Amino acid sequence: MAELKPGKYKHYKGKLYEVIGLARHSETLEELVVYKALYNSSEFGNNALWVRPRAMFLETVDIDGEKVPRFEFIG
Repeated sequence: MAELKPGKYKHYKGKLYEVIGLARHSETLEELVVYKALYNSSEFGNNALWVRPRAMFLETVDIDGEKVPRFEFIG
């Protein structure tokens, strides 16, 4: 599986996020990525925290027939 670097990522829809680190689900031990939105959301507030399964964070998505990373490391 691909390496997960700490730092800033761009979501395929264009918004920026910062990976804080990895966590484990307390029951299943599944690896989860903890990341922070680098924008203000009227629904979730400024710099909202999110978690997503590591495999999903690192997967590719199909956009108009082209495979692109869900999150692209930018630094």
